[in-house]
Amino acid sequence: MKEKFEFNTIIPRRGSGSYKWDTPADPETIPLWVADMDFRTAPAIIDALRRRVGHGIFGYTYVGDDYYEAVCRWFETRHGWRIDPSTIIYTSGVVPAVSAIIKAITVPGNKVITQTPAYNCFYSSIRNNDCLLSPDPLVRNSADGTYGIDFDHLQQLAADPDAKTLILCNPHNPSGRCWTREELIRVGRICLDNGVFVIADEIHCELTFNNHRYTPFASISPEFAENCATCISPSKAFNIAGLQIANIVAVNPEIRRRIDKAININEVCDVNPFGVTATIAAYNESVGWLEALKEYLWQNYLYLKDRLAEAAPEVLLTPLEATYLAWLDISRTGLTSEQLCETLLHQEKLMLNPGTMYGPGGEGFIRINLACPRTVLATAVDRLLRHI
Repeated sequence: MKEKFEFNTIIPRRGSGSYKWDTPADPETIPLWVADMDFRTAPAIIDALRRRVGHGIFGYTYVGDDYYEAVCRWFETRHGWRIDPSTIIYTSGVVPAVSAIIKAITVPGNKVITQTPAYNCFYSSIRNNDCLLSPDPLVRNSADGTYGIDFDHLQQLAADPDAKTLILCNPHNPSGRCWTREELIRVGRICLDNGVFVIADEIHCELTFNNHRYTPFASISPEFAENCATCISPSKAFNIAGLQIANIVAVNPEIRRRIDKAININEVCDVNPFGVTATIAAYNESVGWLEALKEYLWQNYLYLKDRLAEAAPEVLLTPLEATYLAWLDISRTGLTSEQLCETLLHQEKLMLNPGTMYGPGGEGFIRINLACPRTVLATAVDRLLRHI
């Protein structure tokens, strides 16, 4: 019998120290911006954390074999990627991981390629390491709104001797693309041929929809595995970002040594016991909850799609292949991204992300977090439709 999980319950988060909910000053504001979910995490994770709290001692954390076994088993059985536990470096989050890998691979003044529009923290990670952004704009199909990679342009950027690494967002935030194996092979070959190291941010890997399949970049070939470092975490899929846990998988021993040194230089080499406990429970006991969550998120996307098609056909909703982040083209409304988001915040008490946050290619778009109870989403859409 299929276990049932509850995603419709509205759980008050304001006043709980939530960055998402406590940032807006007005208590009536619906915040659908930061990428965390308004659902309780999987019951098995909550139970495991209760047991850990019951122990009552929270000293420095030793990460044991059960942690590595859970991570490796999950990725092998679910995604066909066999990870050697010795290649894993744990850290406090994917953003610190990306930053540390950039530090390990580059020197100040080097260029870092990334497909744009891109997750905004990529830009700060590049700046903080005194590197330069080398933007590789995604190509958007104006007919259906889907995005693709301009491989000729990527080849030109990769041929620049100052370009040392590519941040690959797989699946991609904010476009919602789940890159195909064939696309990843072309990216990997260009990078290999030009001596460009790949940083694969795969934090959204579990959140794929409608028969789209996540392919771990490192699983494609031994050559690719040697030329990349992969950042993974259960935080997005299981809503445990505040527990601060992530992993870097780096097969090349010398690269792994340099990353480990950078992790220590950046002082993000320690994790807390709750992150370890939650990861084990997520990967060992929570697959049923994850599948139920994905179905609920997909229905939220379809709800938004139907409402827009009926009331605002001039707004183009990008097809969602992965993540729980809807990417809307509002360019036909005559409003800029920031104008619309400011209006929505002050007049409708709805907080969304303007596309300009995500760099080149973001103007004319807004991003909406779909990971909330459907009644909350319905109210948010009502407020949105009054201004587009």
